[in-house]
Amino acid sequence: MLSRVVLRLKSSGIIVGGCVTSERRQKGARVGFDVKDLTNGTLGELASIARTLGPRVGKYRLNLADLASIGAKGLSDAAAASELIVIDEVGPMELVSPEFRRAIHTCLLSGKPILAVVHERLKDDLLVELHAKAKEIVVLSQNNRNEVVDRLSMEILGVMGARRASSVNGQPGLTKAVEESSDSERLSGTVSRP
Repeated sequence: MLSRVVLRLKSSGIIVGGCVTSERRQKGARVGFDVKDLTNGTLGELASIARTLGPRVGKYRLNLADLASIGAKGLSDAAAASELIVIDEVGPMELVSPEFRRAIHTCLLSGKPILAVVHERLKDDLLVELHAKAKEIVVLSQNNRNEVVDRLSMEILGVMGARRASSVNGQPGLTKAVEESSDSERLSGTVSRP
């Protein structure tokens, strides 16, 4: 779902940076997760059932080196050079990495719009800070998926237009964030002044 929003924003000329994660499957079974830098396309391993080293989260072992060099670096680079920062996702695996946590904090301090996917039930001080900027919660289901993609795309494009206009006038920009649950994808969007 988020990839469709990102594609629409990029095709509208928005400079999008950050990182996204995706499942890796073999013969229909999930065997791990990848992390991708949205700016340069670098792809690496976030976690795998085949790894023997690294912190364990569930049945997966984390690749902290790739999470730092691709995920955290992608976020830091986006905070410096992108118009919109995408963080997909902020979950239990990502929060194990001190570098990733610092990069999220850097993004929050950047004053740039953020579109972030987080697990609804996850409790963490960093998420409290992210939630403090939240304005609305959108429950994502099979029935409203397309509508939510359209709505988020339009809202962010509106925020970006306002941000571009206000930056010309010397006014601060706006921030956007999103949340997801592990069971029934739950999203929360935020639009707030930094």
